[in-house]
Amino acid sequence: MASAGIGAKKTYIVEHLDDELGPWSELEYLAIARESHDNGSTFCLSSLPAGFKVPEALSAIPSFKPESRGVEEIYASDKTRVCLLDPAAAKDLSPEDGEIFDVFLFGGILGDDPPRDRTSELRKKGFEGRRLGPKQMTTDTAVRVTWMVVEGKIPLLEIPHVDFPELKFNEHEATEMPFRYVTDENGKPIMPQGMVELIKKDADKAIDDLF
Repeated sequence: MASAGIGAKKTYIVEHLDDELGPWSELEYLAIARESHDNGSTFCLSSLPAGFKVPEALSAIPSFKPESRGVEEIYASDKTRVCLLDPAAAKDLSPEDGEIFDVFLFGGILGDDPPRDRTSELRKKGFEGRRLGPKQMTTDTAVRVTWMVVEGKIPLLEIPHVDFPELKFNEHEATEMPFRYVTDENGKPIMPQGMVELIKKDADKAIDDLF
């Protein structure tokens, strides 16, 4: 397998598998795009259907790239550059993978509850897979963890996290999030800007309705 090169600029791709963009996904994509830009990386949404309207806030981020082509077409000449983050992969992601791959591929939406294995379509296309551990993550968390491992060189098992955190809105209202999140220096789950407010606003809806 060809080496991607130590220090090579990384690209994080979410293969967008829906005709529309729900409010949950929009906030996640904005978080990914902003963090990728801050980290000197590129964030790409691939397989966008004809007529897909990219939110203005997302288009305004210089390192964001919308793409109508699928990943198998973009990288048809060299699939060995691409690592598919796959819950069914036999091997966990490691810091050394940053020296092997320079493109990291995610099958949106990762945050399905229960998981629907939407990555299976990408798995069939022959990309080599790596796992991010046993727990389901939101898409922005999966990208964040991948960056921490391959660029931050933090072993997967050493990344601080919390599983199924409870969000308390007031004395009487709370909801448990059925995902794993990276935690900040205060031990709080890192979530996209505006996400808690969205969840609170739509607390009576199923989480699936927000994507």
